[in-house]
Amino acid sequence: MAAPARGRFITLEGGEGAGKTTLSRALAARLAAAGLPVLRTREPGGAPGAEALRGLLLTGGIAWDPVAEAMLMFAARREHLAKTILPALQAGIWVVCDRFADSTLAYQCHGHGLPRRVWEGLAAVALEGFAPDCTLVLDLPPAQGMARALARSGGAPDRIEAMGEAFHSRVHAAFQSIATAEPGRCAVLDAKMPPAALAEAAGAVLRDRLGAPL
Repeated sequence: MAAPARGRFITLEGGEGAGKTTLSRALAARLAAAGLPVLRTREPGGAPGAEALRGLLLTGGIAWDPVAEAMLMFAARREHLAKTILPALQAGIWVVCDRFADSTLAYQCHGHGLPRRVWEGLAAVALEGFAPDCTLVLDLPPAQGMARALARSGGAPDRIEAMGEAFHSRVHAAFQSIATAEPGRCAVLDAKMPPAALAEAAGAVLRDRLGAPL
């Protein structure tokens, strides 16, 4: 029996409240309905060790040194990649991931001022040249995104959501810059659209770029 065709790795990026989790659910359901094996995952997290680090990073109440925080992010990412993403892709499964390395570039480098060379060094070690097949960047004005995020959390933001307006504006600009620099990998979607319309637009991108039967 022939080995299964390699799966595809799709990442969703964007600021707080952009609708990444909702879209990841919709895309996973569409891919499954089209007969494709699919795995939905997230970062930080997606593997037992990575989920343990997620708790420290998002709710641990620690004011991390930026380099230490980036190291923890990439430690979680390496576990996720080695234990979850690569085995799934090799088994022919399409993987839809809520955040990946672009988020660390946007949040830690552009948001917190981490030197890009640190991000590049950590990425080289943790990812070894691995990159998503397609990245959907959900574009939403930061103020609107934060309002959504706070409504979702009942007004109790996590450590990242609690960063100031200037921080989230830098993150928003970073995602735009990333998408502009890599148009072959990234597609920007208007996250102000209703969820169903956003899922339709995302499906069209995956159909055109990856041949997904959507």
